[in-house]
Amino acid sequence: MAAAGIVSKCCTGRFMDMESMRCSFSSSSPTAIAKQSLSFSNHKYQELSSLSMNGCGGDPRAPLGTIETRTFPVAPTPASAADRLNSAIFDLKDNPPPFDSGIIRLQVPIQQHIEALDWLSSQTQNLLPRCYFSGRDSSFVPRIDHPNGNGNGHASSHHQQDKLISVAGLGSAVFFRDLNPFSLDDWRSIRRFLSKRCPLIRAYGAIRFDARADIAPEWRGFGSFYFMVPQVEFNEFEGSSMISATVAWDNRLSMTYEEAMAALEATMWKISSDIRGSTDNAHRAVVLHQAHVPDQPSWHSSIKQALDLIRRKNSPLVKVVLARSSRMATVEIDPLEWLGCLQAEGDKAYQFCLQPSDSPAFIGNTPERLFYRNWLKVSSEALAATRARGATESLDLQIGNDLLSSPKDDHEFSVVRETVRTKLEAVCSSTLVEPYKALRKLPRVQHLYSQLTGTLRKEDDEFKILSCLHPTPAVCGYPMEEARTLISEIETFDRGMYAGPVGWFGGAESEFAVGIRSALVGKGVGALLYAGTGIVEGSDPALEWKELELKTSQFTKLMKFEAPRLPMMERIEQ
Repeated sequence: MAAAGIVSKCCTGRFMDMESMRCSFSSSSPTAIAKQSLSFSNHKYQELSSLSMNGCGGDPRAPLGTIETRTFPVAPTPASAADRLNSAIFDLKDNPPPFDSGIIRLQVPIQQHIEALDWLSSQTQNLLPRCYFSGRDSSFVPRIDHPNGNGNGHASSHHQQDKLISVAGLGSAVFFRDLNPFSLDDWRSIRRFLSKRCPLIRAYGAIRFDARADIAPEWRGFGSFYFMVPQVEFNEFEGSSMISATVAWDNRLSMTYEEAMAALEATMWKISSDIRGSTDNAHRAVVLHQAHVPDQPSWHSSIKQALDLIRRKNSPLVKVVLARSSRMATVEIDPLEWLGCLQAEGDKAYQFCLQPSDSPAFIGNTPERLFYRNWLKVSSEALAATRARGATESLDLQIGNDLLSSPKDDHEFSVVRETVRTKLEAVCSSTLVEPYKALRKLPRVQHLYSQLTGTLRKEDDEFKILSCLHPTPAVCGYPMEEARTLISEIETFDRGMYAGPVGWFGGAESEFAVGIRSALVGKGVGALLYAGTGIVEGSDPALEWKELELKTSQFTKLMKFEAPRLPMMERIEQ
């Protein structure tokens, strides 16, 4: 990349100096605030304390001494469940297991159905790291019944199952982060702490879109990848709930059992059992300043540059996905409140939140699955081409038919579907495409869609699936290397985790979505909204810009684009 491009990317990437921004807002007049862009000075990167264990530093091939799940009797309320959980932690502290390493999950079912997002929103905002994941389709997990508290993680004999809707987590029993690209050893380091016998011990996180690109200050806390096994977790089931506490230790990682238990107790002291339900009337943040990177004239130039390369004789490039970062400065914003609004209309999408310590929150409402694995069975999908939903049933049908019959959109979609099929065939013993092409209708938009399934040859192929499928042509282009190179030359901001894999690893299951329709949000500071669109032969820059606006509308509808009111003296002087 040219030197000018590197400088530009560094400048536009500045985002999160929380304290200086708050001071700036509090000391500036409304006029000065409105003129400020979201280009903050670099915040200091705060290393996690010694009470947090980075699992990437261990031997990825050395098994843990024990992996356990212990289930306790059902509690009627969150408060009684927390009391029972604290008692279990006290007992575990007094009776340490005879191992140098291990992970133990203590869980208490709750009779009440409580939304995991409500639980997370009711906790103190400075308790980090935190995560949230709501699957597009609720999954089933074996219910682990050991009411005497001596469970070893095996599913009960009657194989009763609960429908898991969403998960929220606070603190990290163990986290996984590095500046280097996510590798097979990193995957194995995560797998050390997982077991088929303990289906709810999971590592939640995300991976950068392009691990080779420089990390901008706003994304620094995420590293090249970031995963966490929560210390305290809240599971929302279809008709009930569950709260759990997890302790992980490994003497070889300088995290002793005693230190891990002390860290868990410190987190539990901060957990609130006073759960406040969400409201339908979410506060709309007032936007004080907004700026697009690129702006519209630069966007038109970028599209022309991409199309010139696509049309060039002997050029292999067929499609490239170009993205936009929209910077919104506001003093009134709450990432979890936004997430709740997205969830209200996102029953056909994944909702997620990932926030490492001293970092903004990465949130999203993505319709696109990267892959789901259940033992050796794996499924993925192709999702491409976009139209708005119609205001009436007949208009919606007309728009959908137009999408299905459009040669330009069929070309864009076919590139995605056939690429995913080829990648699946490389690691699966068999594959199936069904449906071949259909419509996926979402609340605001509709896409062309196809589902692909296959059978892995062995469990270690999970890493191959992840590394093989990402990035898909839907978020990068085709061929991948040519498209990624062009993106790095044209785009002057850091995508970070936008358009990268976001989801979780489990012992028998794993699920990852594609981190699109997403934003990086700092409470009380502002947001970076991300959106992209596929550029192929026939693309029109003006229409592609409108598609970006359509894709970010799920966020912009939560804002008020109003100029701040000027004090009387300023109005007179003008």
